[in-house]
Amino acid sequence: MINVKTRLAESVVVFRVHHSLGDGTSLISLLLACSHQTADDLKLPTIPTKKRRPTPSGYSAKEGLWRLLGKFWLFIVMFVNTAVDVFMFIITTMFLKDTKTPISAPPNFESNKARRIVHRIISLDDLKFVKNAMNVTINDVALGLTQAGLSQYLNRRYAIGGKDKGATERSNNLPNGIRLRSYLCFNLRSSAGIEDLANMMENGSKGKRGWGNWFGYALLPFKIALRDNPLDYVKEAKAAVDRKKRSFEALSSLIMAKLLIKFFGIKVASEVSYKGFSNSTICFSNLVGPQEEIGLCGYPITYFAPSTYGQPSALMINFQSYINKMIIVIAVDENAIPDPHQLLDDFEDSLNLIKNAVIEKGLVKNLK
Repeated sequence: MINVKTRLAESVVVFRVHHSLGDGTSLISLLLACSHQTADDLKLPTIPTKKRRPTPSGYSAKEGLWRLLGKFWLFIVMFVNTAVDVFMFIITTMFLKDTKTPISAPPNFESNKARRIVHRIISLDDLKFVKNAMNVTINDVALGLTQAGLSQYLNRRYAIGGKDKGATERSNNLPNGIRLRSYLCFNLRSSAGIEDLANMMENGSKGKRGWGNWFGYALLPFKIALRDNPLDYVKEAKAAVDRKKRSFEALSSLIMAKLLIKFFGIKVASEVSYKGFSNSTICFSNLVGPQEEIGLCGYPITYFAPSTYGQPSALMINFQSYINKMIIVIAVDENAIPDPHQLLDDFEDSLNLIKNAVIEKGLVKNLK
């Protein structure tokens, strides 16, 4: 515990946990198991679970035929998408690099180099507002505002001279054809959300996907450009994520990692993973948190800001929900991103632009 008063809390507690113990979903479950609701000390926090969609049944013969054809077509799409994605994943690990941009890690970047970790708290209700209006997910909105914020930030960094800040920000300074990709984390458990710790431990003891590192990576391309319609950022993010959901890339990445460890050892697997992260630009993660205020050791928690240290990327972005808040946490190499708070400003401004565009276009009819 660091007894230093900040703008948001009376003191700060820092947990440093090695990733080998478990992934973000496991660690959030552990935190919830060690805490309680501040409104009632005897109650544990509500577990924000999200079950996978059940398979419908009871179709007529005609409907069954169309459903069978739909499943066959989905199999073809999944097979082709997986083949393409795994191929891109492998060549990225071998040699395919992102475009060199101002936020790229410098050459011979050391993964254990000091990082600046900063955060910004925005309204989760604003993200839900956009989500409901556009019929997308919270993750789609988070990726959309990230793509918009990065476009604004890079446009400013690419500006030559920049003496007239207003003119600089109004003009398009972005080069064409920027390849900028993020390693996007996918939870591969049967439950899409956070699970109860006891259930995770039980599943782990039975050989199922419970406690531990049960996540995979997918390479998600970001379209860096200035859009006249801010909603295009969310639409593009949704299209990209939906495309990844129709692929086994994330599962394949986990299988390949386990095979590398089994046949070549952890050292070779680590070097391969390091090379892949080095050839991309960003790491991105989005975790769901408690739905009510929780307390730890008798103290209420106003926010928590998880991040990861040790990856060779110059920028790590984490979204963490908590009650009606969304905490954006970025870990940066200050040689590549010397003004991380400006990047957070761009994320927040992008959300406001997207929200205002929703209102202006009348996507929500009844505003309170």
